[in-house]
Amino acid sequence: MFVDGAWTSSLSGDTFTAESPATGEEIGSVPRGDRDDARLAIGAANRAADGWAHTTAFERAAAMHRIADQVDQRREELTRTLTLDQGKPVVEARDEVEELVQYWRNAAEDGKRLEGRLPNSISPGKRVLLIRRPRGVIGVITPWNWPYTMPAELIAPALASGNTVVWTPATTTAIAAIALAECVAEADLPPGVFNLVTGPGSTVGDEIARNPGTHGVGFIGSTETGQKVAAAAAGKAAILELGGNGPIVVLDDADLDLAAEATVTACFLCAGQSCTAGERLLVHRDVREEFVAKLARLVTERVVLGDPFAEATTLGPLNNAGVAEKMDEHVADALERGATVVSGGARAGGFPTDLYWQATILDGVPADSLVAQEETFGPVAPIVAIDSLEQAIELANASPFGLLSAIFTRDIAKGLRYADSVRTGWVNVNESSNYWETHLPFGGRSGSQSGIGRVGGTAPMESFTELQTVVLS
Repeated sequence: MFVDGAWTSSLSGDTFTAESPATGEEIGSVPRGDRDDARLAIGAANRAADGWAHTTAFERAAAMHRIADQVDQRREELTRTLTLDQGKPVVEARDEVEELVQYWRNAAEDGKRLEGRLPNSISPGKRVLLIRRPRGVIGVITPWNWPYTMPAELIAPALASGNTVVWTPATTTAIAAIALAECVAEADLPPGVFNLVTGPGSTVGDEIARNPGTHGVGFIGSTETGQKVAAAAAGKAAILELGGNGPIVVLDDADLDLAAEATVTACFLCAGQSCTAGERLLVHRDVREEFVAKLARLVTERVVLGDPFAEATTLGPLNNAGVAEKMDEHVADALERGATVVSGGARAGGFPTDLYWQATILDGVPADSLVAQEETFGPVAPIVAIDSLEQAIELANASPFGLLSAIFTRDIAKGLRYADSVRTGWVNVNESSNYWETHLPFGGRSGSQSGIGRVGGTAPMESFTELQTVVLS
């Protein structure tokens, strides 16, 4: 772990073993931190907070660029570690490392431009300054599906806006987290500004969320865990980017080739283990058969399940047993309710672990099946037939999730009508649900189970800072 500027074991000396989902081999021994380790890191972050807050935005920007430089220099090592620890194909891992560089550089430049205001006073001779101040210590809790970029979405803007950070990553990708922390450690930040504590979320994450020594919390992960984090962090500023089941809508006037291409990315990028994945496809009945045929052909031609270190592989294993079992359950439920398998439909044999799942297309999926209602987080494209745009909007808004959705139509008015009507925080028109840009705000709509606040660009800095009012007479 990295606490107060130094690499350290857990206070108890306990460790846990990291195993690769790709190979099944043990790839490391990781410190098993507990509440005492979290408290030690929070104390270090508080001691460093005042000094870091009083550095200039330009000094902090230079530090963010140094971290990006370290990532740039270690691309090969970071890529291999990500594939080994998370399981995603090396071709995807390279893209995540490339995006990781961008997050640090974005934060560097955004931090320079974080501005206050100069509002008018009602009293003559007075001037009012609204100054953005860092909150202090930000606790960051992150998942395993994007072990580099999702932490960077929170850590980089928190540091760049003058906060110190205590970070705990998912245990199933702790090796990748340590590799990222090495890049931060080599950037020569003052001791205590950045801290990494590895260990179970139920103890380390809970302590970071509820400890009075953290003044804001950033969490990315499942809705269930996010609700626990929100309860523990009650009263603190929070960014909670939670689950999604946002549909991809394909209307009868859609460009079906474009929609099928985008669906491959939506459903099978990161083996479907993404909050923005195409969790359900609402396809107009008049074009459903043609669309399914096009999608099936593309999956056969382009989705290659195999060794994630092979350059030709586009689909690797699932990350852990829990998500593989959920995939088992959701596919079985859909089939029991009358869905049919177009391709895939089962785990794949002949691999080093049993976490390899075939790229699966299900047709005739009932709208009330588990795979159409919940976040499956696996390589599956469930086809639900619809009869109209109105029905698509109704089904989209019936979901408890409100993160992201997409629609394919040649009629821009229909696309905008959908965006105006659907309660998701992000809408893509004629683009994959897995399309986003690092500088744009991203998060769920209020009233849904997809969280609060926004990641991306300057949005996290607005949550991780607060306005101080200064009146000058």
